[in-house]
Amino acid sequence: MERKIINVNKKAFHDYTISEKYIAGIVLTGTEIKSVRKNAVNLKDSFARIENGEVFLYGCHISPYEQGNRYNHKSDRIRKLLLNKKEILKLDIKIKKDGYTLVPTEMFLYRGHAKIELGLGKGKKLYDKREALAKKSQKRDIERQMKR
Repeated sequence: MERKIINVNKKAFHDYTISEKYIAGIVLTGTEIKSVRKNAVNLKDSFARIENGEVFLYGCHISPYEQGNRYNHKSDRIRKLLLNKKEILKLDIKIKKDGYTLVPTEMFLYRGHAKIELGLGKGKKLYDKREALAKKSQKRDIERQMKR
């Protein structure tokens, strides 16, 4: 696979339990794709929402392109995501019925096109987050001991 990872949203895995993943295309302007190729993307506080049968990405920060001058884009604009109609309907039902959230987990380039991986997740409680951190530190300690 010709997949070049641009950015991974580690906060999404910390705050949400991701059950399913979907890959969507992103509608970008000329200077945005140039910034994406330079890894100038931040997915930390971003989320996706379904409105009128279309999926939109909010809070994704793509830095302005340095040589873009007056043709530069707004860094925090709302971007349309490209998914199949069946996938959108399936996601919409799960979000409304079961209380899931669409969270971008990863942005990557695939054959020169910018794609985003959306995770269908449920929010973790504080005790779940603490438990995950404790397991992670235990795993790290075990790995340290195994090296010795």
